[in-house]
Amino acid sequence: MPQTAPLPRTMLLIDTERFSDRDDVQQALLRRMLFSLVDRVLLTAGVDQTMRLRADRGDAVMELIDPAVPLTTLLRTLLTDLPAELRAMNRMAASSTQLRLRAVLAGGYVAVDEYDGWVGTDLNDACRLLDADPLRAALRERAGDFVLCVSASVHAGIVRHQHTGIPAEEFTHITVPTKNGPLPAWLHGPLPTPADPGRGPQPSPASAPAARPAGAAASGGIEFHGTNHGAVANQITGGITFGAPGERR
Repeated sequence: MPQTAPLPRTMLLIDTERFSDRDDVQQALLRRMLFSLVDRVLLTAGVDQTMRLRADRGDAVMELIDPAVPLTTLLRTLLTDLPAELRAMNRMAASSTQLRLRAVLAGGYVAVDEYDGWVGTDLNDACRLLDADPLRAALRERAGDFVLCVSASVHAGIVRHQHTGIPAEEFTHITVPTKNGPLPAWLHGPLPTPADPGRGPQPSPASAPAARPAGAAASGGIEFHGTNHGAVANQITGGITFGAPGERR
């Protein structure tokens, strides 16, 4: 029988980057990789099948873990064993099936209702953290394949106390805006580069245009500045800046 009363739980949420960009065969393989990875990592942390409940979200997995499992052990495993296992797995995978993951570790109260559904504000907040822009941006920017965020309660109760193998200085405070107000959390690793709303999305280094060879013709906008004397016989005099008007390079 389901326990409909809210009970204290540890919540682990893990989502796959760019899952919908893959075809059906690739998605099926990514799911097998994800579930296998989570099973091995939780077993390493001492979490057997009797101490957890899983919800399958297609490209993501949510785990409700018995609070009897020490958070210190679980967090150390997420910081060390999971990234190592993921690197080893991706070394053997084709480029089209590289598994890159965002994860949230949180604590709170969750009820499992008679429809086997999970209900709880703390769980809602954990889902919002998993989908937050700072996590997505951090994973896009980092060379590694895994990014972790912990809730404010996990940071206050565990991270800030500098337990062995849990370096507090590696966590950075973030605030995620939600419809219910700002949600504080802590991101493992550096903050992603802030976006410039005035310039819009910027290309990644791999897609940035190559430098223009000397003497090559310019395309796009041209801005004149300084003392300009016009164009005579295909020659322009005065200061010239290539790029969009108002942009300095």
